[in-house]
Amino acid sequence: MPISNKEISEILDKYKKKLDKNLTAKDMQEYRPSSNFSREYSKFRDEALGKNLSLYEKLCKFSDSVVKISPSKKDFDKIQEAISVAHLNITPNMAASFSLLVVTFLSLIGLVVGLVSYFLFGNLGVLAIGLLLILVSVLILNPLTRLPVSISNRWRMSASNQMVLCILYIVIYMRHTSNLENAIKFSADHIDNPLSLDLRKVFWDVETGKYSTVKESLDNYLVRWRKTNLEFVNSFQLIQSSLYEPSENRRIELLDKSLNVILDGTYENMLHYAHNLKNPITMLHMLGVILPILGLVIFPLIGAFMSGSIKWYHLFILYNILLPLIVYNVGINILNKRPGSYGEINIPLMPKKGVAIMSIIVVLIFTIIGFSPFIIHAADSTFDFSFWQAEDGTGGEKFLDFYCNEGKCVGPFGLGALLISLLIPLGLALGIGWYYVSKTSLAMKIRNETKRLEKEFSTALFQLGTRIGDGIPAELAFKDVAKTMSGTPSGKFFEKVHMNLTKNGLSLRDAIFDPDLGAILEFPSPLVQSSMEVLIESSRKGPLVVSQSLTSISIYVNNVHSVNERLKDLLSEIISSMQSQISFMAPVISGIVVGIASMVVGVISKLTVMLEQVGSDQTLATGTNLASLANLFDKSSTVPGYFFQVVVGIYVVQIIYILSILASAIEYGPDKLNEKYSAGKNVLKGTLIYLIVSLIVILLFNKIASSVLATSMGAV
Repeated sequence: MPISNKEISEILDKYKKKLDKNLTAKDMQEYRPSSNFSREYSKFRDEALGKNLSLYEKLCKFSDSVVKISPSKKDFDKIQEAISVAHLNITPNMAASFSLLVVTFLSLIGLVVGLVSYFLFGNLGVLAIGLLLILVSVLILNPLTRLPVSISNRWRMSASNQMVLCILYIVIYMRHTSNLENAIKFSADHIDNPLSLDLRKVFWDVETGKYSTVKESLDNYLVRWRKTNLEFVNSFQLIQSSLYEPSENRRIELLDKSLNVILDGTYENMLHYAHNLKNPITMLHMLGVILPILGLVIFPLIGAFMSGSIKWYHLFILYNILLPLIVYNVGINILNKRPGSYGEINIPLMPKKGVAIMSIIVVLIFTIIGFSPFIIHAADSTFDFSFWQAEDGTGGEKFLDFYCNEGKCVGPFGLGALLISLLIPLGLALGIGWYYVSKTSLAMKIRNETKRLEKEFSTALFQLGTRIGDGIPAELAFKDVAKTMSGTPSGKFFEKVHMNLTKNGLSLRDAIFDPDLGAILEFPSPLVQSSMEVLIESSRKGPLVVSQSLTSISIYVNNVHSVNERLKDLLSEIISSMQSQISFMAPVISGIVVGIASMVVGVISKLTVMLEQVGSDQTLATGTNLASLANLFDKSSTVPGYFFQVVVGIYVVQIIYILSILASAIEYGPDKLNEKYSAGKNVLKGTLIYLIVSLIVILLFNKIASSVLATSMGAV
């Protein structure tokens, strides 16, 4: 017999009265994330991707409208998975179309430049540059097609770096409220992109009908991490299992175990990574610093022996384009294998106004001065003078020393021009270093202060939890802890909360989170913010729950920091080695090599002039005719030391920049703030060392070479 509508209404009214009787207003005041939490996914996606990736999406869509092509079957699935991981709104076909269009465009530019230069000037060297551009464009076809895979690898690495905090916040929340959905939202609100965006996508997929439940959507999301971060998946499964435990002690035990699983897994993964990192770093150092720079010593001789086949632009292409790309690619491959760790605090950059323009002006001024030898020669080709001359006016060093023969001038070979060329890498380093340091110094200061707060915050939380557990009101508890930890960041934070509670008459939530007076404004730490939110939410359940929550958070934070310190210890030897390469080895070796190369070029240049002055019909004591030596040491066939120094100086700036970013990423993971700060600081310091060493070695070696040559030729 079917139930009537009247009976259904009576049953609903009966249970509604029971709910109203048993549930108070306080019980309903649990943590509630924004009602638009999942709807904010699109907005957060645009912010997370940034302008560069948004532009990449637009270019891919435009390319697909011009030419349609599909990647190979082998690459299609990988690219599709990468697009899903990186939240890109494109298809594999669009990515392939973009790569084909870019390669076609670059090939056409190379062809046009090469042919036009050849027919106008008859220069095979410029034609070779055009052909090289075509070759490079063909070689980048596959990497450009697989660009979404590279983007997703960096995305995975960034997300992996936030997983410990993600599990920490979920466990912190679920310890006092066993609600997985709200715990995930709580975690997403307190961690940064990209993992925050991933968690929002879990709810977005449910709202859009892709999955019927949050559990189904979450399980599907965790599948992608099985190969690369199994401990993250296992931790989530333990958290899900805690929902079905009838015993409170057993539930808490599973939550604690989930945090221990990801901490132990993170340490173990980093241990293997540190052991496997030594050989790649050694290879990178040899490939990027030792071999290329030492190889420069023989280039002056090769240029002389090959009758001018080696030009300065060949060195520029090799050292300032190809080698940095190779070193960067090797570095990225090393970083792609890095496991997740404990992420750094994300502080927004606070650039000073006009810094970018001033940096560009500095670079331009020093570059113009650095190229002044060519400007002077173009204005007056006869202008030059000598210094370091003997008392009789012979010998010495020319300032510019352009060598002109049959209307064709090469150079400058002069020591003065060589010293002026040092201003080009100096200007580049000052521009880059000043820009990055100015852009990040204030944010780094705030981060360091916040890290000091987090380091001692677990102790402060434990004290606060103990006092509240003893029945002391929150206002007095904050005052006691502030007094105990006076002079520390934690003491300042709790003192600010106490002042807001007593003198400003704010509620506990407003005393901490008020947009104008809140204590959290001075300490923008997600850990502090989440801990205080747990304090406020658990306060509705009584002082005992507050005490348990705060002491458990204190224990969790101590465990996380303990593992983080062990991770730093694992990488300390490698990071120390890389820092010595960046700040000392690379600049010093480069400076010495530039000095030696300039001496070799100077010797060849002086021999050419001296042999012309002595006469080609004379012979040495060994029977060697001077004419043969004059043909062997041809000044016009040698690459001037000026260009050697410019190429090496720019390469030093490039290699220090790349190695600084690599060292920062190995130590801290993907951290834009620390990458830019360390790159700016190291570029300034390393380039200054290079310039000082170069200046000393150039002057010393050229003086010695001049003296030896003058003595030797005087005996002829």
